[in-house]
Amino acid sequence: MFQGMIDTSAAMAIEATANGDALFDLGVLYSSGRSGLIDLVAAHKWFNLAALKGRVDAISLRQEIAGQMSGTEIAIAQREARAWMAMH
Repeated sequence: MFQGMIDTSAAMAIEATANGDALFDLGVLYSSGRSGLIDLVAAHKWFNLAALKGRVDAISLRQEIAGQMSGTEIAIAQREARAWMAMH
């Protein structure tokens, strides 16, 4: 059992550590099914966020996935991306 103290004063906030590469990797994970089932809504969301963080290649993948989604699914993915940005 851990009985020490954890110094959180040097911890970085998630928004400071969430870079485009990590977000892109999440998009690949959900679009390929490596996480289990393919989740196009989640993949679109992560590629969208990766693009916002500077991953230019995420734009074309997001567009490719959008071609396989309904308008409602795209709206959900965009809403989830906005919610993630608001929280981070």
